Parts: sequence; C-alpha cells; structure tokens
Amino acid sequence: MLILLRILIRFGPGESGPKPIICRLCFSEFMPQVAPSILAADFSRLGDEVAKVTSAGADYIHIDVMDGFFVPNITIGPSMVKSLRPYSDLPFISHLMITHPERHAKAFAEAGSDIIEVHIEAEQDLEDTLRLVRGLGKKVGLAVNPPTPVQQVYPYLDRIDLLLIMSVNPGFGGQQFIPEVLPKIAAAKSEMDRIGSRVPVEIDGGINTETGDLAARAGADILAAGTSVFKAPDMRKVIDALRACGSSKD
Repeated sequence: MLILLRILIRFGPGESGPKPIICRLCFSEFMPQVAPSILAADFSRLGDEVAKVTSAGADYIHIDVMDGFFVPNITIGPSMVKSLRPYSDLPFISHLMITHPERHAKAFAEAGSDIIEVHIEAEQDLEDTLRLVRGLGKKVGLAVNPPTPVQQVYPYLDRIDLLLIMSVNPGFGGQQFIPEVLPKIAAAKSEMDRIGSRVPVEIDGGINTETGDLAARAGADILAAGTSVFKAPDMRKVIDALRACGSSKD
C-alpha cells in the first residue's frame, strides 16, 4: 500500500511522465520524502548526477535557482532545467530564489519544471504569480525565509500546493541548519487544519540525517538535502536514512 501511495503522489493514476500529484492526505502518515538538491552536485557532470540520485531512490529533484539579486549567488536558468529533464522522470521542483519570479515562471514551466516555488519575500505581485503558475498547469509552492514570520504565508495557504520552510538563509549550499525555524512547521499545519486546506511542508537547508530527524519529528513532509546526499559515498544509503527520519517519533 505504501508503494502505491508513493506512486500516486509522484505521477497520478495512469500517467507515466513527471506530472506529480501532491496527495495531501498521504503526507505525514508515513515517512518523509526526499528531494536531493542539485546545488551540491558535481556541475561538471550534472546530468549523470541527476540520473544517479534518481536511481538511488529520490522522490523529487530540487533545483535551486538564484539570480544574484534576491540572493547574492547565481546558479542556473531554464535552459539547464531543460537539459536535465531527460536524465530523470522524477518531478522537478524549481525553487526560484529570484526577484520578479513571474517574469521567468513560464520559461521554467516550459523547460520541464513540475513544481515552481517562489518566495513570499520576493518583489512581485504574489497573487498574480500564484495564479500564473497554476495557469501554466504546474503546482505552486511558497517559500519563507528564516527571519520571516510564518504567519505571513497564512493568507495564501489555500492557494498553494506546497509550503517550503527555509532552514538556512538562502543563497549558498552547505550552511548550518537553523533549528529555530522548526516551530514554523507546526504553526503552519495548525493554520492549515483551521482553514481546512492541508498541504505538505518541505524543509530546505542544512538537512542531514540528524537535522532531518528533527525536521521530520516537527512535521516536515519533504526533506530537501544537498551536501549530505551528493557528497555521500552511497547515495541510496543516505536517502533511505533520510526517509526513515522521524520513524521512531511518538
């Protein structure tokens, strides 16, 4: 049954391509899912890295997009997403850490992104951006940085498919996990229950088996992990360990 539910979450009945259906009722009932972040991969062989982590049992591919304005670093654009698409049939989460994401959402959608995450802190008309992504036929996620009160996302919880809690300040990989963000997960889920609109919560930043366990116990449904997965000698072993995070919680 668990395997069937994971397939339904990933593709949906009768579909073979990377068109994820986020089954809100299935999350938090089982183990967290794992979304390896390619920011920590070897960029000289990025396609092979994506294929390898797919074979190792990942649930999503998490793609960090940075523009040098919203965050100080610059990473990749839609052409790279398009180039990576043939290497995996997993859903691609494009995490847009950029100013005015509405100007680029269509390009990332056409490149093969399945879920497009935007930041509540980014300069944009957020209502319009959320509608735009949905109109492109994609799932939409809303991200919140560590200093931002989680209450700021509450008005949008019934208009998104995924909530991303940042556990580092965005811009660079390999940062230390900020445990003070963990109460945001329970607070957001409590508000979701109040309004009757539960969506899964992803956490991103400094995730390894130790911090992943803390996050899973706090209620995280998806663990975005970069360095701990891509720098591991055995990716499958780490992914399995991350998926087991929180399994002993009361």
